[in-house]
Amino acid sequence: MTSQKWCVCISLSLLSLVSLISGDIIVVDPSKRGGFTTVQAAINSVPSNNTKWTTIDIKPGTYREQVIIPMDKQFIFLKGSGSNNTFISWNGHADINETATFSSEADNTIARDITFINSYNSPPKGNKNPMVPAVAARIQGDKSAFYRCGFFGLQDTLWDVKGRHYYKSCTIEGAVDFIFGAAQSLYEGCTISVAAGAVNGPGFITAQGREKPNDTNGFVFKTCNIVGEGKVFLGRAWRDYARVLFYNTLMSDIIVPLGWDAWNSSGRENQLSFSEYKCSGPGSMSSKRAGWAKKMSDEEANNLATISFIDNQGWVDQAFKVLGP
Repeated sequence: MTSQKWCVCISLSLLSLVSLISGDIIVVDPSKRGGFTTVQAAINSVPSNNTKWTTIDIKPGTYREQVIIPMDKQFIFLKGSGSNNTFISWNGHADINETATFSSEADNTIARDITFINSYNSPPKGNKNPMVPAVAARIQGDKSAFYRCGFFGLQDTLWDVKGRHYYKSCTIEGAVDFIFGAAQSLYEGCTISVAAGAVNGPGFITAQGREKPNDTNGFVFKTCNIVGEGKVFLGRAWRDYARVLFYNTLMSDIIVPLGWDAWNSSGRENQLSFSEYKCSGPGSMSSKRAGWAKKMSDEEANNLATISFIDNQGWVDQAFKVLGP
């Protein structure tokens, strides 16, 4: 190969690498000053089997639409203008497979500074609709990250379906099973906002769906803050090997002293892995916790409460390079 051809090959390789990292920028603006006025139209414009990061820059506004990122549209970065300025809202309910406000089915999805709302029961105060499953976000693609996002609903707010997910500095609000599913997720520095004052009886933060003892999935809440009103359990078992860890989390006095409910796994509590580690606040007083709740060693808890629980390939670091400042 001549030196000239060799240089051409190197240049083409570098161009491919740059396109993978940088990608295109698509603007969504309700004032019609951008390329699109709806988020879904912008997503639809991304080519199928996309291999480069494409930024969808969403200007301030309330986007009253149902948004779906299909499985064949990877490497999409939804960049909002602040969780208090950029809202995607819909009022779907009943069939949770079809009615979520936001559904992410593709791998390699990132969202920043956006609030996703299911408005059927949210905000709960003054809402006259009966409480039913009404999903704000359904996340089932692998290697998905959410930074400074909001998720608002009442029952089944965030369906963390499957895959490895990272939630950083997010706010998740609801009352009943409002973080549920069988994903392998780390929630770091998040605010868990409980709206259980709007329901009869105590609510439930989590309903985790781990089915087998060797399944890798589970929910880990690291340095989070549980606030709100009413009374709430930390979680109940949706499946027989449910796994949830609250690690170094601040808990207000809204936590029911028992802490955990076996629910569908009553009689098989020894299979569950519901744990708290070095939590604080009036709701963390564990003397009356369910006797079958798991006591983790320092090593067990620390191994779960690290990025390596969801990432031994560096995809989280790559996601934050895409996110930028």
